Amino acid sequence: MILSMTGYGKSVATFEGKKIHVEVKSLNSKALDLSARIAPLYREHEMEIRQMVASRLERGKVDFMLWVEKGETQGAASINGAVVKNYFEQITALSKELGFEQPSFSPEDWMKTLLRLPEAMTVTEAEELSDAEWTVVRQAISEAIEALMDFRRQEGAALEKKFTEKVDNIESLLRSIEPYEQQRTEKIRQRIVEGLEKVAGVDYDRNRLEQEMIYYIEKLDINEEKQRLQNHLNYFRQTMADGHGQGKKLGFIAQEMGREINTTGSKSNQAEMQNIVVRMKDELEQIKEQVLNVM
Repeated sequence: MILSMTGYGKSVATFEGKKIHVEVKSLNSKALDLSARIAPLYREHEMEIRQMVASRLERGKVDFMLWVEKGETQGAASINGAVVKNYFEQITALSKELGFEQPSFSPEDWMKTLLRLPEAMTVTEAEELSDAEWTVVRQAISEAIEALMDFRRQEGAALEKKFTEKVDNIESLLRSIEPYEQQRTEKIRQRIVEGLEKVAGVDYDRNRLEQEMIYYIEKLDINEEKQRLQNHLNYFRQTMADGHGQGKKLGFIAQEMGREINTTGSKSNQAEMQNIVVRMKDELEQIKEQVLNVM
């Protein structure tokens, strides 16, 4: 089964009041193009995270995001009561000493003023990442990646169904050429003979005409192109069945199919056959558009 490069996965884990969010998105790309945005606390494990993503996703333009949503009480700075009280006492004492009137501040104004002074707020110490927390985070990353892989499998199944339909359509159109191909030889012969007969007083060697007709018809013969195109169609189906990691190969096969269809069109020399070729090109173009999304 083939896989799509398009996918999305997310997971949420909790640890000591924190919500840890992981999101992974991927689009098509020729190789792995990984962009990672990681919360500062977990950046020491960035290389391990990148290896986890690369080993599972292999190809694609990947956006990885890891962030933390803290509880209301977490991360809030605390008031240093002793320092604030000391500031208040110093201001009051200094006002009396200098003969100033007691400042007529409301309690709210006092607090706003005092909390702006240095060291009135206690700075929370930097967090340290424990082994227990990293285990939880690592599991969340794995779950998000696996959710994205499930998405890729679903998209891959849809692509495989579409490719099978388009390949079957091209094969059916290829078979529909045969009746016109058989009629074409006689039409070409009649057209040449009728043209010669319209030229008055011209005598021609019928044996030589037959030889030239054989040569001309051989140049327009499309049996080899039909056989090669059929082989490419079979190979495309076989490659899809080989599993994921076949995107580039499927793209190459589609290119070869296009060459055979184009050659068939240039040799058709008949409106009905050329119309069929146009329809085959349309089916193939839809394959080419979507094969870029295959792993």
